[in-house]
Amino acid sequence: MNMSRTRRERLVVIGGDAAGMSAASQARRLKGPDELEIVAFERGHFTSYSACGIPYWVGGDVTDRDRLIARPPEEHRARDIDLRLRTEVTELDLDGQRVRAREADTGEESWTSYDRLVIATGARPIRPDMPGADAAGVHGVQTLDDGQALLDTLEGTRGRRAVVVGAGYIGVEMAEALINRGYEVTVVNRGSEPMSTLDPDMGRLVHEAMEGLGITMVNDAEVTKILTDEDRRVRAVVTQDREFPADVVVLGIGVRPETALAKAAGLPLGPHGGLLTDRSMRVRGRENIWAGGDCVEVLDLVSGQDRHIPLGTHANKHGQVIGTNIGGGYATFPGVVGTAVSKVCDLEIARTGLREKDAHRVGLRFESVTIEATSRAGYYPNASPMTVKMLAEHRTGRLLGVQIVGREGAGKRVDIAAVALTAGMTAEQMTTLDLGYAPPFSPVWDPVLVAARKAAAKVRSTLSRG
Repeated sequence: MNMSRTRRERLVVIGGDAAGMSAASQARRLKGPDELEIVAFERGHFTSYSACGIPYWVGGDVTDRDRLIARPPEEHRARDIDLRLRTEVTELDLDGQRVRAREADTGEESWTSYDRLVIATGARPIRPDMPGADAAGVHGVQTLDDGQALLDTLEGTRGRRAVVVGAGYIGVEMAEALINRGYEVTVVNRGSEPMSTLDPDMGRLVHEAMEGLGITMVNDAEVTKILTDEDRRVRAVVTQDREFPADVVVLGIGVRPETALAKAAGLPLGPHGGLLTDRSMRVRGRENIWAGGDCVEVLDLVSGQDRHIPLGTHANKHGQVIGTNIGGGYATFPGVVGTAVSKVCDLEIARTGLREKDAHRVGLRFESVTIEATSRAGYYPNASPMTVKMLAEHRTGRLLGVQIVGREGAGKRVDIAAVALTAGMTAEQMTTLDLGYAPPFSPVWDPVLVAARKAAAKVRSTLSRG
């Protein structure tokens, strides 16, 4: 009788948040410890947490940091995942199939071999290359460790002046969080309006809401340096022509894929610096290496081009796909349509698909419409205004993108458009969607369908003109 046993494979995961630990957990569900050893490296103190929730923790809406943690390290270890916190992978040896890691507390370095490798290194906040950018009191916010460091600064700072550099999702959300903590907040934004993920006409609505909260918006301004005092603590932010006093600075400029390791190892990167994978999330050209989360670029189903869209929803799906494939199953990640939602106080902000400049960049001709509607039947109490902007392809009428700004009930309406985009529907086809209706929830014609009717009519009119 043959008593030989199949050699146990080793999976190494770099990164202990959404994509990495989802991949590890799914692989473990499909393969037990006798078949697959799993070693995961995380350079921070936490695993499997909601980075999207950090602004609400900083602002006090979420009172306990641990509520942002979906699965603590102990839970992963109980499932036979060798999770090593405060340990940073510093080098990839692809030919030798091993990684070098350094323990933060001891400085000790060691090599770990792998049969299969998952790269889930996430993204890093953009820190501008300017004097004072590394001063005490200047914070990027991407991880729970970053959030804790910012809270420590807020609690230890006597002054109450905050400057947020950048007005994307993180910048806008952090500005509101700082207002909630009693700070005087100025947002310095190099764009013409906040929320560059929207077209400027829709961003203007966000601008007005921010000013209504007491936030000072400074648009079309480029930060040139950060001034410090004798202790190297931040004291002001300087633009081309103004100086803004600051006791704390939050960088909300955006993030870049954390792919220095991958680049040094010669793995393929896209135009935005993210790792390139196939639909199974396997790194292109590498049979035993996968990547997912904020460190990868993914296919935009509307434009047909690769994009970097750092969102936890995608990261978790990437991890599930990777873990399934490593565990012996089969799964793919087809791509995204670029759906995102946020808020400023009670103003909900949502978008999916392409903006006008996105469509121009990829050479698409389009029709654009904007409508004003209400969240409920106009006669029903507390009906609130909503603005919907829709882009449809010239002549074909194919839906290209939707942006929504409004009060309660506005944001999640973008999901209707996200499904329509994924299905490749036209504006005309959207007008026949059988959506739920009752006066407390919607007018007879939902605002998204009103926009679709107007877009379809505009497309028809261009066809009739030839």
